[in-house]
Amino acid sequence: MDKNLQFKGLWAIVLGGSSGFGLAAVEKLAKHGMNIALLYREPAASEKPLLKKLLNIAETHLVDILPYNINALDAAGRELFIQKITPLIDKHSVKLLLHSIARGNLKPLAGKDMKDDTYNTLSIEDIQMTTYAMSNSLLDWTRLLLKEELFHADGRIIGLTSEGAHKYWESYAAISIAKASLESLSKYMAVEFSPFGLKTNVIQAGVTETPSLKKIPGSEKLIEAGIKRNPLGRMTKPGDVANVIYLLCTDEAFWINGSLIHVDGGEHCN
Repeated sequence: MDKNLQFKGLWAIVLGGSSGFGLAAVEKLAKHGMNIALLYREPAASEKPLLKKLLNIAETHLVDILPYNINALDAAGRELFIQKITPLIDKHSVKLLLHSIARGNLKPLAGKDMKDDTYNTLSIEDIQMTTYAMSNSLLDWTRLLLKEELFHADGRIIGLTSEGAHKYWESYAAISIAKASLESLSKYMAVEFSPFGLKTNVIQAGVTETPSLKKIPGSEKLIEAGIKRNPLGRMTKPGDVANVIYLLCTDEAFWINGSLIHVDGGEHCN
């Protein structure tokens, strides 16, 4: 089989793919013949460059890329997506569900004066919203695609976590909780969705200069430390992660299930 066409006729559904890992994965998978349905949230004024890039990728690699500016985090958005996509793709053609949603609250747990209710600290609602966006929503999407009989018989589910799930990063508590939840959820999904042919894995990327990283307080220090710690002497790039997402979709990756895979050049070893 031509490796450049190994995913011909198959689809990936990418949740959160307007930049960073999600967009890099779109380009990598398209290169190997996979069609893409991409959900993103962008203001109308800023989505034109994304749509232009997606069109260029589709034309270059002769695949279908369907972008949907839809809220992937509520039932109405999911239902709208299903209404739009089901007339366009075959049953059992979704090879990959990639969860790359980066939406969370970056606030401290404690303020300087806990008696001051106006201080911008993390609320329980902030934590719940962040955890749903970056973890639990994956379960809703998996169940929905199964219900609609869209998953391929050898389907793959991939989530993205970070070292911040295990270490302290300033103002990262809500996201850390969400990423830890995602890692736990993925283990249970790996077991309980395996009868449907699904393999669920999580990638822990190294420190990567993405729009999401830049929003974290002190991200410059994370970047500097990441480069210093990395045995290969550089930061992780979105393309490094996209390469592994591609590998996990291949037939040769059939037996990888329930794993947390470090894609960081060995950064986690230091």
